[in-house]
Amino acid sequence: MSTTLILITLLVELGVAAAVSSSLARSKTFRDLLLLSHRTVRQTSALVALICGPLMLGVWIRVRVPNFLAADISFEATILLGILLGPLAAMAGGAALALPAVLHGEFWALPVNLAVAGLAGAFGRVTATEDVWSFSPLIDLSVYRWVTRNLKRPQLDRQILLLMLITAMSFGMSQLSRVSPRRLFDLHSEIWWVELAICLCSPVVVGIPLKIWNQIRIERKLEEQSRLLLEARLDALQRQINPHFLFNTLNSITSLVRSQPELAREMIVKLANILRVLLKDREAFVPFEEELAFTDDYLDIEQVRFGDKLRVVKEIAPETLQIVVPSMLLQPLIENSIKHGLEPRIEGGTVTLRSRVQAEGTLLIEVEDDGVGMAPDRASAGEIVRPGTGIGMRNVRERMQVLYGAAAEVTIESRPGRGTKVALSMPVVERGGGGWEIMRDAVEEVVRGLAGSSRGTGTHRAS
Repeated sequence: MSTTLILITLLVELGVAAAVSSSLARSKTFRDLLLLSHRTVRQTSALVALICGPLMLGVWIRVRVPNFLAADISFEATILLGILLGPLAAMAGGAALALPAVLHGEFWALPVNLAVAGLAGAFGRVTATEDVWSFSPLIDLSVYRWVTRNLKRPQLDRQILLLMLITAMSFGMSQLSRVSPRRLFDLHSEIWWVELAICLCSPVVVGIPLKIWNQIRIERKLEEQSRLLLEARLDALQRQINPHFLFNTLNSITSLVRSQPELAREMIVKLANILRVLLKDREAFVPFEEELAFTDDYLDIEQVRFGDKLRVVKEIAPETLQIVVPSMLLQPLIENSIKHGLEPRIEGGTVTLRSRVQAEGTLLIEVEDDGVGMAPDRASAGEIVRPGTGIGMRNVRERMQVLYGAAAEVTIESRPGRGTKVALSMPVVERGGGGWEIMRDAVEEVVRGLAGSSRGTGTHRAS
């Protein structure tokens, strides 16, 4: 075979390896199977079939189409199976890849593939997973890093061992095919530098899929870290609200301990009921009717405190009761209305809760009071502002952004002397409809701007 044809074949082999591994990487089934930490026999068999299926076709093309030798990368694929899946899976895959060659009369293909699978599988068993995945197809850089590391402190480098193992097996294949060319296919040349190129091409062909698939592995790890970060963020926000509510309630009880001890006792009992709910593991989403029941306990405490000065009106659409909403959503808003809207008024006032499903398919929840509103220097009449620095209000807005992203909206309309209305708009998610899926869909947006996007800059009544 001419030197030019050999070199062209080697270049095309690199392209075939990249094309096949990239095509497999686009398959969700392949990605899920590849990245499993532990696989069943069935899952391993499916992964071997996905890898070997197109490569068996390549072997068949090589034996049928003249001068299309680069379609056959079964030797490198067997090594890849060995270091990733172990010797047994590699032997099964190597036997399948050898089948078209054996049918063509190349009887050495089967035992050679089995031997290669055994050696590569044994190496994969004793090598750390990270060493395998970080194997680089850039041979010169691998050797350079190995030399520079060992000049300072000599140590065993498993990546260099893998490089040497693949090169040695490739050289052995070349020599065996030289002795028995009709019983085993492999490229070989009488020119030493071409023979060296043939031997060094195999590690690159093995390294290309590892490099491509490792990127998928890294992306999956980043997605998992993003999900864990989001859950930790939500948990932190939840815990920030609960102590805030607890301290405010205890302050209210303190003011009644001496003057009205029976009322203080009643409030302590109701607070105990609320704490019993808070101490349970609560989901990020709860049905709206459960959120209303929780706020009823809070309002009972506040009505004991304020008496007839506090009136509560509910305009709740029945179809909204089964819609899931972020937990602990209403209590900070109601607390804000009572403390900063109604409490400053001598005659008290009314807190109105409304809910309805809007025409565009979103849930609208409103908490409105007829209290003092915002001071003129903080909000002009009819101005729409966004929650800013108060703990409760800020956390409501932040949690809405974390859970729903741009699909949610939080606005405040305040008119000095006439009251304030807080409106929450969010997507409709029915009970059992997978509320957590919305949170996962927002992961990418949250990670891009988790810190910056969660801080409002407007003014509002401090909670």
